[in-house]
Amino acid sequence: MSDEEQEQTIAEDLVVTKYKMGGDIANQALRRVIDAAKPGFSVLSLCELGDAYIMAETGKVFKKEKEMKKGIAFPTSISVNNCVCHFSPLKSDPDYTLKDGDLVKIDLGVHVDGFIANVAHSFVVGASKENIITGRKADVIKAAYQCAEAALRLVKPGNQNTQVTEAWNKIAQSFKCSPIEGMLSHQLKQHVIDGEKTIIQNPTDQQRKDHEKAEFEVHEVYAVDVLISTGEGKARDSGLRTTIYKRDPNKQYGLKMKTSRTFFSEVERRFDAMPFTLRAFEDEAKARLGVVECAKHELLQPFSVLHEKEGEFVAQFKFTVLLMANGPHRITTGPLDPEFYKSEHEVQDPELKALLQSSASRKTQKKKKKKASKTAENATGQSTEDTEAAE
Repeated sequence: MSDEEQEQTIAEDLVVTKYKMGGDIANQALRRVIDAAKPGFSVLSLCELGDAYIMAETGKVFKKEKEMKKGIAFPTSISVNNCVCHFSPLKSDPDYTLKDGDLVKIDLGVHVDGFIANVAHSFVVGASKENIITGRKADVIKAAYQCAEAALRLVKPGNQNTQVTEAWNKIAQSFKCSPIEGMLSHQLKQHVIDGEKTIIQNPTDQQRKDHEKAEFEVHEVYAVDVLISTGEGKARDSGLRTTIYKRDPNKQYGLKMKTSRTFFSEVERRFDAMPFTLRAFEDEAKARLGVVECAKHELLQPFSVLHEKEGEFVAQFKFTVLLMANGPHRITTGPLDPEFYKSEHEVQDPELKALLQSSASRKTQKKKKKKASKTAENATGQSTEDTEAAE
């Protein structure tokens, strides 16, 4: 997109509609994967299920607009227990089979015309009214869930990104957990999954310096990503094969190998600057070969598979929020049953307690929003009330 072109924002109804369509597909894809995530199912099969659903559903919208790009904005990743993020294996990789009691994190993203809706969700396999989860798994899920709920109330015009960072630290501590160090939530723009403005969790002193204070503004969109650990919050590259990459549009390099050139031109054509998985290529072996030179010269950025210490648990919740003129509107969220998880800890800080008890619904702020949002709801089947805090 050239600088002369006016950047499209959610000030336009059509842009909001595209975000909501993507959000709706992301929520449905997430539900499909959660429903299928039973003991004995492999992570690979669930990742394939999520990606196939997203491709099929995005193929049904804006059919007349042949040139419009749409599809996966982040490949389905399923990271279990102490695996922090980005586990999305290839057929040639060691797979993982889900077991009862596993703490599962599902992370995926959808875009319609480059407008991105990301979502991530955590749950314990086998959790139910009859099988209440307690102990450290419950602590970390509750902590991450409360952090996401706090962010939903804090990410709004006029507030600062540092307020969110501080709230997350306090909430995690009250559950004897730690936010994963240096993880970023990004502003989203058309075709850009990692916009300039960020919210950083548990920053080191250096990261504090690198990430500027920023104020949230109306008509911005954020993917708010919370990752909390029962351990000390250090995520390390575990040496597992990276399968998710994204093109860095600012980098240029003349690739020497024909395989790399063929692979890279397919990346440009099919994914533009969106994250993609090597699984999406017909010839996986050629893709594995082609990616090496591209990554070495930084044309592609890797999303490494990260792990916490063995024996710890990590929970993740991610939602996409549109900062509308009449209040923040969350377009993606997962179906958590908070009553399936019982922790002996709770948020202690009186200000944060009050914040979490306040309503995140926009109805209370403005009853008479124009019919426009209603029309978009009808188009996407996603009501604004669906996205209220499920407290």
